[in-house]
Amino acid sequence: MTCLPLAAPAESIDRVEPPFWWTGMAEEELQLMVHGRDIAGLEPSVTYPGVTLLGTETTGNDNYLFINLRLAPDTEPGRLEIALRDSGEARATIEYPLKARAPGSADRRGFDATDAIYLVTPDRFANGDTANDSTADTLEEADRDNPGGRHGGDIAGMRKHLDYIADMGFTQVWPNPLVENDQPAYSYHGYSATDFYRVDPRFGSNEDFREFVDAARKRGIGVIQDMVLNHIGNGHWWLRDLPAASWLNGDGTDKGEYTLTNHSRTTLVDPHASDSDRAAFVQGWFVDSMPDLNQRNPLLANYLVQNSIWWIEYAGLSGIRADTYAYSDGDFLQQWAARIHREYPDFNIVGEEWTRNPALVAHWQRGEGAQVSGGRLKSMMDFPLHYALREGLAEEDSWDSGLTTLYESLANDFLYPQPQQLVIFGGNHDTSRLFSQLNDDPALFRMAIAYLATMRGIPQFFYGDEVLMESPKERNDGIVRSDFPGGWAGDDSDAFTGKGLGGHQQQAQETVRKLFRWRRQAPVIHSGRLKHFSPRENTYVYFRYNDKDAVMVAINKGNEPYRLPQARFAEALGDSTGGVDVLTGERHALEQLEIPARDVLVLELD
Repeated sequence: MTCLPLAAPAESIDRVEPPFWWTGMAEEELQLMVHGRDIAGLEPSVTYPGVTLLGTETTGNDNYLFINLRLAPDTEPGRLEIALRDSGEARATIEYPLKARAPGSADRRGFDATDAIYLVTPDRFANGDTANDSTADTLEEADRDNPGGRHGGDIAGMRKHLDYIADMGFTQVWPNPLVENDQPAYSYHGYSATDFYRVDPRFGSNEDFREFVDAARKRGIGVIQDMVLNHIGNGHWWLRDLPAASWLNGDGTDKGEYTLTNHSRTTLVDPHASDSDRAAFVQGWFVDSMPDLNQRNPLLANYLVQNSIWWIEYAGLSGIRADTYAYSDGDFLQQWAARIHREYPDFNIVGEEWTRNPALVAHWQRGEGAQVSGGRLKSMMDFPLHYALREGLAEEDSWDSGLTTLYESLANDFLYPQPQQLVIFGGNHDTSRLFSQLNDDPALFRMAIAYLATMRGIPQFFYGDEVLMESPKERNDGIVRSDFPGGWAGDDSDAFTGKGLGGHQQQAQETVRKLFRWRRQAPVIHSGRLKHFSPRENTYVYFRYNDKDAVMVAINKGNEPYRLPQARFAEALGDSTGGVDVLTGERHALEQLEIPARDVLVLELD
């Protein structure tokens, strides 16, 4: 987009967002947010085949003008001139690019249970370009010695190691947010946006991100973008000139009166909840440095919808992870999800609802083939199973603990419209490291990885877990998101090549690699049915099966080998007499089969 001032006007235009758009979109209407000094009273005019000016809207701030356009289906790509006039006199002209959509853009496939997701904190994964560690136009400089500071990881680093991610068996990569976070401190994580349309220059440029997505696609990897709809950073450029007080919950300023959220997520479904509690959950701020967005404002809601679609189309995304999903306004979430689904019918979004309560997660999931309603999504993060996995493996086994916890958590699948579309995980950027939570026990870690690779759902894996990265059990973000070994020149060890890794680290990495590379070619895991048997003698056995294949998974937490009682599992074993161990390639006969002590067996049955 370029803006050409005419006749030295008093007005000046510094932003038009979205910065460009595409012809041939399913939704014909487009709303441009124009920012500049004293422009609210200007009258736009357009003369472009297929483009109709529908009108304008203002907010009470003279520095904003919203221009509503309609792009007919036969509109051709080109440069749309929008003249801004004052009493008929042209004051400025916006040259607005209209681009052609990429062929097949609307038909893109989103991620699903055939995929496995690798989650990366970009600042902590790999530093591919040291020149952008600190930049002249951002506040916080790199300080690798500070656990909460910026360390220099970037898009170039992620791109450099795409072959590693593919070799490990992953088919999707989810980076924590990459948009600009120009905050004075603690800006590396990406969840305090200061510009929705700009990649943070310490990660690279918008074009770098687009090229990263393209490079990933050529390796069979899709890219899921992490988006935050609920809040912004208090360094966002809006806060210097807020479009309207009603864009934020509270009194409309980052220093004014507001309440912190009560985190009472049950209020959205509780038939007995008070209106005040429900409002406090949705309208309260996360923290005082993250102003809470009021998506009940129709201009802001449309801005956020268009921004998400812009990134999908511009970068070529295969999915969105929606942060703090339930904290946003419910009507807005329905509008947002439905609009994305209209443009990309097979696209997928996974929402974060951080709760142990499976009923709450189920509330946000929609059924197969159902239309988007109430903001419901096809996929949600399976936090209940996350907790069950970590606690079920770490705890001592009894009638109501240990493996029983894991077994009974899975029984809650009757609540979910599509349990196979839930994203399952052992850890992420907000939790302690999986290995540490499992008491630094390589055997328990091996069980957890086998579970994640064979369970129903879409597995998500946190970078570095494959080499047993550690953290305190209590939350400590800076340590959880430590630098990946080998991502920086001079590192003592290199997990990309295996140099300097300890024996347990090498074994863990190879376990992850073998299981997820195998999973990539295992339809029985992607879409097969699941049958599990209640734990006995510290052992939990379940089966994934379809009309053609079957896989048996046996987890033995006990200190003695477990002799498989064929009669008990006969309904799942059928006519099978043996199978091949996925991890070792060794063939086992079911007769007299023993599961080694403190081990897991993944067996492809005959």
